[in-house]
Amino acid sequence: MPSHSRPPLIDEDYEPPLDPAEASRIYFLPNLMTAGNLFCGFVAVIMCIQAHYAMRVSDVITAEAAGLFTKAVWLIFGAMAFDALDGRLARMGGKESFFGAEFDSLADIVSFGLAPALMVFFLILSPTQGYPHFREIGWLLGFIYLLCAAIRLARFNVITHPLLQKPGVSGNKDFVGLPVPAAAGTVAALVLFLLNLATHERELQRWALALPVLMLLIAVLMVSTVRYPSGKQIDFKTKTKLTTLVLYVAVGAGVVVYKEYGMLACCLGYIFFGLLRHFRRRAAASAPTPSPGPAPKPASDSRPPL
Repeated sequence: MPSHSRPPLIDEDYEPPLDPAEASRIYFLPNLMTAGNLFCGFVAVIMCIQAHYAMRVSDVITAEAAGLFTKAVWLIFGAMAFDALDGRLARMGGKESFFGAEFDSLADIVSFGLAPALMVFFLILSPTQGYPHFREIGWLLGFIYLLCAAIRLARFNVITHPLLQKPGVSGNKDFVGLPVPAAAGTVAALVLFLLNLATHERELQRWALALPVLMLLIAVLMVSTVRYPSGKQIDFKTKTKLTTLVLYVAVGAGVVVYKEYGMLACCLGYIFFGLLRHFRRRAAASAPTPSPGPAPKPASDSRPPL
């Protein structure tokens, strides 16, 4: 009997658009920065767990727990510095690769996803003795944050894939959705702020109602379509006005001196700047355009012809 099975349709002349060896190439300096990012995130996770064990008996932020959480905060900020360096080094040297992009996302999910999620669960919702039901859903808020961070990173890898970009067309300079490092930086700055209040024995309960709302807002913004400035266009050739330079230096000095308040103010300012700009653009786009009126009549020329 003749066989009805058809041979598989294989195009032996097909060549993949990318060379696997080139796409998986490991460049030393950019990936070394990514490894530093992953190291900071891993140690931050360990610090969060150790701090939780230090306060597990009385559920009070002890001096030992506060010190461990503070170290975790600075490790997250260190991971943000490494994350900024790896991309810039790759672009400056023309050494971008698919391996580097995937490695960076895997490191980010630890440093900017898991470590902040543990901070949300262990500390941010911890000083809410007056609202115990918040603590019962703390694990859920932490998971929602982690889930949105993972979705944000996966979406970023897809929309920035070179095969989806039109040749010769430069992409938008803005991030689509709140960047994961900015979200983690906001969580870390909030932890630093709460630890400062606890150190000075100030009341934390009045902040309890705002904390779950802020955490959910950060999570939703990561997977939203709100655009945020990326700063990728800033390099050694970028020019600026003297007044702008002085303003940035003054703001930086203020953040260094009042770091517990300045970092949180900068992170929240970045978040709400993108939100306000998004709503202003939507309002401008939905505003009715004025209908063109009748064309003006040409002025009569009363001069006699030459």
